[in-house]
Amino acid sequence: MKKIIILISAVLLTMSVQAQNSIVGDWKTVDDKTGDNYSIVTIYQGADGLYYGKISKILMGPEDVRCTLCQGEDKDQPMQGLVIIRGMHMQNGELRGGKVLDPNEGKFYYGKIFLKNGNLVLRGSLDKLGVFGRNQTWIPAN
Repeated sequence: MKKIIILISAVLLTMSVQAQNSIVGDWKTVDDKTGDNYSIVTIYQGADGLYYGKISKILMGPEDVRCTLCQGEDKDQPMQGLVIIRGMHMQNGELRGGKVLDPNEGKFYYGKIFLKNGNLVLRGSLDKLGVFGRNQTWIPAN
């Protein structure tokens, strides 16, 4: 009986540690300028093996707000459900490549996403190297 309890405890502990160390999941966005929580973004792996993130819930403002500054197919689309992280790949525990949409500006940026102290750090930049840009730290949504 002791072995079963130890085994179950080990499995639960492993699952808990993996959940805290995974970029995939729900994240509460935190504005880097105001500290306000605007939304929950769900990061997931697509059928193509790349990673994406969509706004799954609006926390601040009306839920039916639209991306009026976006261009192309995103123009005037509802923010809730909008895919803002597109086509990233996992490399050394970080998401890289692809692009990140700032729906408040309607602009795409180069992106890099990694975990730091249990939080998610999204680096959006004008250049591929990430020199000219800024970070946002998002917190787990659960």
